[in-house]
Amino acid sequence: MKEDVAGVRTFAIISHGGAGKTSLAEAMLFDAGVTTRLGKVDDSTSVMDYEPEEVKRKITISTAFNTLTWKKHQLTIIDTPGDFNFIAETKTSMQGADAVLVLVDAIDGVRVQTEKVWEFADEFKQPRIIFVNKMDRERADFAKTVADIQNNFGKSCVPLQIPIGSAESFKGVVDVLNRKACLYGHGDSGKFEVKEMPADLADQVAHYREELVERVAESNDELLEKYLESGELSPEEVKNALRGAVTSGTLVPIACGSGVANIGIHGLMDLIADCLPSPLDRGPRTGKGARGADAGREPDPAGPFSALVIKTISDPYAGRLSVMRIFSGSLAPDSTVYNSTKETKERFGQLLRLKGKNQEPIQGCGPGDVVAVAKLKETTTQDTLCSEKDIISFPPVELPPAIYSLAVEPKSKGDEEKIFSSLSRLMEEDLTLKLERNEETKEMILSGMGEIHIEATVDKLKRKFGVEVNLRIPKVTYKETIKGKARVQGKYKKQSGGRGQYGDCWIEMEPLPRGEGFQFYDKIVGGVIPRQYIPAVEKGIAEALVEGALAGYPVVDFKVDLVDGSFHPVDSSEMAFKIAGSMAFKKAMMEAKPTLLEPIVLMEITVPDDCMGDIIGDLNSRRGRVLGMESKGKKQIVRANVPLAEVLKYAPDLRSMTAGRGMFTMKFSHYEEVPGQLQEKIVEAAKAEEK
Repeated sequence: MKEDVAGVRTFAIISHGGAGKTSLAEAMLFDAGVTTRLGKVDDSTSVMDYEPEEVKRKITISTAFNTLTWKKHQLTIIDTPGDFNFIAETKTSMQGADAVLVLVDAIDGVRVQTEKVWEFADEFKQPRIIFVNKMDRERADFAKTVADIQNNFGKSCVPLQIPIGSAESFKGVVDVLNRKACLYGHGDSGKFEVKEMPADLADQVAHYREELVERVAESNDELLEKYLESGELSPEEVKNALRGAVTSGTLVPIACGSGVANIGIHGLMDLIADCLPSPLDRGPRTGKGARGADAGREPDPAGPFSALVIKTISDPYAGRLSVMRIFSGSLAPDSTVYNSTKETKERFGQLLRLKGKNQEPIQGCGPGDVVAVAKLKETTTQDTLCSEKDIISFPPVELPPAIYSLAVEPKSKGDEEKIFSSLSRLMEEDLTLKLERNEETKEMILSGMGEIHIEATVDKLKRKFGVEVNLRIPKVTYKETIKGKARVQGKYKKQSGGRGQYGDCWIEMEPLPRGEGFQFYDKIVGGVIPRQYIPAVEKGIAEALVEGALAGYPVVDFKVDLVDGSFHPVDSSEMAFKIAGSMAFKKAMMEAKPTLLEPIVLMEITVPDDCMGDIIGDLNSRRGRVLGMESKGKKQIVRANVPLAEVLKYAPDLRSMTAGRGMFTMKFSHYEEVPGQLQEKIVEAAKAEEK
């Protein structure tokens, strides 16, 4: 029934790492009676952070889900990671939300990662509420934090609550609209008394109340007209228009409190129930129909079924668990659905609601619900499930590229295949993990979003699949090329009784522009080398260029003209000319001024203003070339080309330089010549390794 859908609130909690998202979710669950004690991340008693890797690091690595009932509303919490290492997990999970709850730390304010997830909310057009958390901590400053929020996210962000005291004196919040105070006692029970607000907060309340009324009036033409005439709106008029203002994005209400101390949580949940949109308010979800035409799905329980898989949980014993957000229609246990992304049918048994690490069987679900099913054979994250009679596909989101790579080798011989199969299972859970074999260096390369990402993956590999590996910095894929020209002879002559071997060729070798590879031209005239032997010369060079003359790296960007030669009517063969071609290449390589090339990456680094000097200085020390800078609020975006060899461990270095406030992306750009003084060291190291 649509009336049931009207009471559904599905929201993601987002922010930078360490802002207290999980502690806030724990307080909500406790106050709603879902849990009997307040879970604490620091005490390892959280029901939302339950993976051993999360407990060990005290951070959220994997999105967790839970559902509670508040004021006859169903509130589904999507608790996302805040650390940049797991940002892709946050983005895919946010697709399942109708709105977001943005946490801002009352001490640190808005950080780079907060801005990033805010951009995701913009991309998904999600209404939002801001919660200023940690008001009980030392140096908490509400007014400064609000100013920071408005500076970064605009004047539409207006406090609906203000704190009473801060740090040790923090004891409650004032409702700006009703001018009432909620005073909390000692302990973390969440119990409070409603009293008159403190007189010394009257001016602050009046200031924020005026901002609030103005914003609400702007969301409704009738109210705006009345406000312009009278200069005032009643609390009832404002309250009735709040939800529309939040849903339209005209207003982003700011609440405050402390998740750990369980202060201000009741008021926040009231705000979520009263102001955040239901699936009905969000309207139809758009995608592509069976023939590629635009299509939509109304959030109607009686309509055709459609859902998006927002997470995959891989378990070596229970199998794959697919977590989906339902957009339209209804679903019951023991059903068959159609995967429109993979174009295949999927059948499942139980329908499960996730309660942290626990799973609760349910008999049915509809629009707004986030549910899980087990053992779908083909389905992975970002796939669309729907009715086969009414097909739709929802577009996947663009995920950030992997920026940190390490070489992986088994601790036990013979475990290579096991590593591949086990990591493939983990890659079903995590779309930003990449595993490939570098054919040039013969290494298995595991790539992800950062050091913590890779380490947590290796921990999971051991815990879930019993596979232990060693990690090390991967080898850089240098190349070799030439800077000069050479004309040489390659002659292979062998006589050892019976038929001999004879191949003779002259080649001219010269450099090509970067990126042109290897080109071979037949310029033989007069039949001095028979036609059937010319491909053998080219093949000999092609096989030899895999190992250059300097340090054994592949040779690129050069041209060979086959200009002359001779043959023997009996002793010549394809093999002889292949060897002659190889000999000519090696000789020409040494005469044509060989040099080393190194991979250059394009980096985009986002950092606070006060870190710019350190970042530019550091890039210069890494032989980087700054291409440009761009201001974005209080942040700077630096674009630079940097040698890959200099930034293999940039993720932890940037975190250290910016106290965790910087982030970056990196992708291959091109190859450039290595400076002379460094070439000698690289060549020496390569020869030492070969020995």
